[in-house]
Amino acid sequence: MQARNEHGDVRRGKLHGMKICSLLPSATEILFALGLGDQIAGVSHECDFPPEARSKPVVIVSRISHTESAAAIDRQVREFLERGESLYSVDLAALGEIEPDLIITQDLCHVCAATPDDLGAALAHLTIQPQVVTLNPHSLADVCADIRAVAQATGRSEQATAVIAEFERDVAQVERAVAGLARPRVVCLEWLDPPYVAGHWVPEMVARAGGKDALGRAGEPSFRVEWETILAAQPEVIVIMPCGYGLEQAAKEFRDLTLPKGWHGLPAVRNGRVFLVEASGYFSRPGPRLAAGVAILADAIHLGQQASLTPSGAGLVLARVAAAGA
Repeated sequence: MQARNEHGDVRRGKLHGMKICSLLPSATEILFALGLGDQIAGVSHECDFPPEARSKPVVIVSRISHTESAAAIDRQVREFLERGESLYSVDLAALGEIEPDLIITQDLCHVCAATPDDLGAALAHLTIQPQVVTLNPHSLADVCADIRAVAQATGRSEQATAVIAEFERDVAQVERAVAGLARPRVVCLEWLDPPYVAGHWVPEMVARAGGKDALGRAGEPSFRVEWETILAAQPEVIVIMPCGYGLEQAAKEFRDLTLPKGWHGLPAVRNGRVFLVEASGYFSRPGPRLAAGVAILADAIHLGQQASLTPSGAGLVLARVAAAGA
């Protein structure tokens, strides 16, 4: 199991009426799915789903300006990391006022959300040490394990069983729907400038949606590539899913992108099989909505070969484009 409980003996037995701080959006979604929304006392600045999450006090914010271009954000991140500085700032006063019983953080990516290192200094200022659960998923099975870990820490094991069963059922439904269809070469881009190939659970999502990930490595981190590598892969489907971006943000980044020579010769571009997706909710966050992400991928990969599999309540989460400026 990828989740670990660092202070498992602290406040043992206090499960009802817990005050929980979630330092990452996926954990916040998991908590709400387990019926713990009322016990969430603090969240990160990016916790925006379900909508009720926006009403919670924010206890951690990013030090990166997200209003700039993808290239500028990448440059800021690299500069912070080269200086050995954290990308996140914990509101010590807010955390101290809450006095949480449980804090959920992650150790998967120092760019995507706060890590135990970011939390360490803050914990030293708390009079009573909370229980800390750290999530570190690399696959869909790990996501289910993390749901169980959060449930174990909060006394919601029965609810977790139901959430996981629905998750696995939804993914299996997509697999059955695409069984027997051709499996095209797919490239998923987690960042555009510079280009990064999506990793961790995304290649598995591609496989279960009926495609072959041409560059991604299942269970391994995303990685930077040159455009020449993408061109050489000759993808038949390209899915653009900038980490943490909504559909509108992704569309703007793509419109502003200077595409490489040879782009228009790619099979995916020639055949109009380049797609933008709502990455923030359905691909970047390792939570229950990844199941819907598999359905969204299946709709992109097998466009026109079947009825839409995307859940009706998801809204506009997939857009088809052919070139920058389209």
